[in-house]
Order: sequence, then structure tokens, then C-alpha cells
Amino acid sequence: MAIRRNPSSQRAQRGASRVAGRRSDSARRARRWSREPGAARLATPPRDKVLLVFGTRPEAIKMAPIIHRLQRSGALDVSICVTAQHRELLDQMMDAFGLQADHDLGVMSDNQGLTETFATILNRLAPIVRAERPAAVLVQGDTSSALAGALAAYHARVPVGHVEAGLRTGNAYEPFPEELNRQLVARLATWHYAPTAKAASNLLREGIAAERILVTGNTIVDALHHICERIDCSRANPRSRKANTGERMLLVTAHRRENFGNGIENICAALRSLGDRNPDLRIVYPVHPNPSVDRPVRKLLGSHPQIRLIAPVDYVSFIDLMRRADVILTDSGGIQEEAPSLGVPVLVTRDTTERPEGIEAGVARLVGTDGAAIITHVEQLLRDDTMRARMRRTVSPYGDGRAAERIGEHLEQNLGAGQALRQAEAASGGARR
Repeated sequence: MAIRRNPSSQRAQRGASRVAGRRSDSARRARRWSREPGAARLATPPRDKVLLVFGTRPEAIKMAPIIHRLQRSGALDVSICVTAQHRELLDQMMDAFGLQADHDLGVMSDNQGLTETFATILNRLAPIVRAERPAAVLVQGDTSSALAGALAAYHARVPVGHVEAGLRTGNAYEPFPEELNRQLVARLATWHYAPTAKAASNLLREGIAAERILVTGNTIVDALHHICERIDCSRANPRSRKANTGERMLLVTAHRRENFGNGIENICAALRSLGDRNPDLRIVYPVHPNPSVDRPVRKLLGSHPQIRLIAPVDYVSFIDLMRRADVILTDSGGIQEEAPSLGVPVLVTRDTTERPEGIEAGVARLVGTDGAAIITHVEQLLRDDTMRARMRRTVSPYGDGRAAERIGEHLEQNLGAGQALRQAEAASGGARR
């Protein structure tokens, strides 16, 4: 018996929110499927599709566990669109996690600015969203790829899920442009996957409805667990192997836009002084390929015998480097989240951080880019075993490794064929009544 449609119900659905509109679309697809010849012989209706948009190394790391979770389940179709904001670094991560892009925008070109990058992503992504007709678009974090992905989805009236939502410094220019990118994505998102309770509180203060926020933990902890299975992070900490030599290792990364210029130069000056003052210290620095980082770093540090400048390494190798470090000096947000799970103290070369949980837990410290402050804090940690032990807590404030499971389950509950059929059945029952 054909399902009769309720005109008043349809009018109400058209006036509902974007989420309700997309769910209504899913229900109509399910009703059409149920009327097709031979439909009763099919095991399941067509699956809804999730389009995941990302383009940088950190985004790939944090999206990979979600992709794996959705692919294992099979309840939703998965389509991957990479923008390639970080071409080589992104490709490393895709290989490390066994990911294959369905669409590659290849947006970067020489001397491309923020506005040009954003415009290129949006122009190339919009037709893909129209062609794929996803039930939802998933973006991560605070990049131009995340903001353009959310805006392209909004233009197509597709719900947006924001992974790692709610991080804030309160200063629109620190980090720049990431802080404002996050706030703009929050205005466009339908679902907000907050990594911590503090991030969820930030969203609530901005007027986001509680029912649209889910505290999940950070997927970077999931990714770290995945990699640790390959390098056996549970074995005796490799730092113990250096006890007989007395050698210490400082691992350094720096790439934030707000540190370009004087910030990078101050960090490099501090590293030279640390090498000169501490003959037992080995400094390892995987240098970001951005010319604003690579050129000054190699000019200022390339000749120092205790400083090893290396090209960016694959994720498995980098996790092993972190495990072997005595201290990490970084401006990276992801490393602030990873290091606590590995029991490595982190000194953050920024004045503010959108990840205050590590600071409050005592596993990280803000030191800024003042050279004297960097030297003081690094040497304190190298010489004070008690202080270093306090910062080597192994309980991460960023999650339990099940964030991807929570996100995947939420998407399936809100988008899957089962949801579509329930919508169809509800509409059918209403028509009969």
C-alpha cells in the first residue's frame, strides 16, 4: 500500500531547521526506496553519505579515527575531500593512516595568501558538495579548509559537524587566523563535537544550544593509541636507555603564523644559547617547510653542532621522537594534546592557548617567545628531576581514546538509514491518523 503524504506535515518540514530539512530528505529517500519494485527484497535502504573535508597534517591525524570508525561500521557512506593546504605533510598522514581521498583540490600555489587560499578552497569545493549531495559535512578544527568546508555545506543547506569545537583564547588575533575561524565555524555548524567540558562551556556561553553539543574527547588521543599499537608505546620508556650516557634531548617544533619573524628568531636565539650552555643537550628540530619558518631557522641554527635540523617526519616516527624527548618546546596545538599521553613535559612558545586543560593539569606551561624565559624553563626541567616528574603525568586531560566512537555513533543516530526509516514510518503513521 502506497504511503500517502500529509501536506500540512510537509509545510512544517520545509519551515524547520537545516538539520530537520536534511532528515526530512532522508525520510523521503527511504519512502521512495520502500515503493520501488522489489524493494522488500533488499536488506537495507540506500545509505546516507558523510563528506569529510580537511587539508592539513593535524586535521588528517584527527579525522583518521573517525573515518576508520565510520568505514568499519558501514552504516554511512564515507567520502573524503582533501584540500591539500599542506601537500607533503598531508600525504604523509594519509599514508600513515591508510586513507585514500575521493577528491583532491590541490589548492596551494607559491606565495598564496590567506584570502586566496580560502577563496580557492570554497570555489573548488562547492561543486563537489553539490555533486556528492551528502547528508552531512564534517570539518575539523580551525583551518581555512574547515571554514570553507562549513560555508560550502551551509550554502548547500547541508548540516555541518564540527570536530574539536569550542576551543577559544578570547583573542581574535592569537592564534591568527585560527581563533576567528573556529568562532565562524561555530555559527555555521549543526553539531558541535567538543573535546572537553571546558570547550563545551565556551560554546554554551556563546549561545549554542546544549542539545547540539556533544563532549567526545579529542580524536588525537584515538590516533595516538592507534600509532602506539604499531610502535609499542607500552614498553619501557626509551628515555631510560639514555641514563648511562647522561645525554638529554629537547624536541622542538615551531610553525604558528603569529610567531613568524621576531618570534621564530627569538626561539632560535634561545636554542643556540641552550646548546652552548648545556654540552649534554641534543636539540632535534623537524623544520616546517613554510619559507617563513624554514629560511630563518636554517640560517640561524644550521651550523650549530648540537642542533639537528631535519625535514618533517612521518607521524609514526614523530611519535617515537616525542617518546624519546626529555622536554618538548612547541607552539603546536596537537602536541599540547599528544605529549601528556606520552608523559613528556611541554613548554608552549605562545602567550595564550586555546587548550588550557594541559596548563591547569600541570603537564604543560606557557613560556612565550622571550628567549630568556625559554632558557630558564628548559633548564629548570632538565635539572630538576622532581619538577619533571610532576609534569610527566600519564593521564591525559584530552580524552580516553573513544572520541571517534562517540562521534560515529552520534552521526549514525542522526543520519543513518535507520533514522530515515523511522522518519518515514512516523510520517506514514501521521498520514493514516
